[in-house]
Amino acid sequence: MYLNALHPWPLIRTISVNGEGSITVPPNYALLQIEVTTEGSEVEEAQQRNAAIMNQVIQSILELGIPRENIQTAAYNIFPRYDFVDGKQVFRGYEVTNAISVKIPDVSMVGKVIDTAVRNGANRISSLEFRLENEDAYYQRALSKALINAQLKSNTIAETMRLSVSPQVIEVVEEKEGSPIVPYRAMLMESSTGATPIEQGVITIIARVTVKFQY
Repeated sequence: MYLNALHPWPLIRTISVNGEGSITVPPNYALLQIEVTTEGSEVEEAQQRNAAIMNQVIQSILELGIPRENIQTAAYNIFPRYDFVDGKQVFRGYEVTNAISVKIPDVSMVGKVIDTAVRNGANRISSLEFRLENEDAYYQRALSKALINAQLKSNTIAETMRLSVSPQVIEVVEEKEGSPIVPYRAMLMESSTGATPIEQGVITIIARVTVKFQY
């Protein structure tokens, strides 16, 4: 069998389009990092004061109904502190910082947890993030929207260019992003003067794809 070199191969036409889909939902849990910082001329003194205050903070959070397994140590640091007097470094004592991470299943309780912790001795909220427990289920819905969006774009192109053959998908590339969170800045808490207002906002989950069609 001989092939006619003058006969061209069938022309393969491809179109690549980007598709995007999004789902906006309220968060269903919060991660709160609470810190207790104490100072003392001796390291043992600062540690003992810190431990007493942190135990009181943890107990107060437990009394709000937060499960103990939702509370864990996030960081523990001891630093020497110095002052500068007449250009010289003068030892002042030690600073001890103990940080705990608290998972709050009911996001409406975040302000109450903060106020309770502060009343019981916490002096810094170093981070607050609102998150989704079942993120993947929402992402799958966003991904479906992204694929439909890509299909609609390809149909528009085909109709506009008057391509008679229905497009066939030959490649799909998913552009996966990181877990969505709603972050808050750190807050120094010196005293509690009333209920702390916390707005949980919403979380937007975005899925993006690049789809190649063949005509």
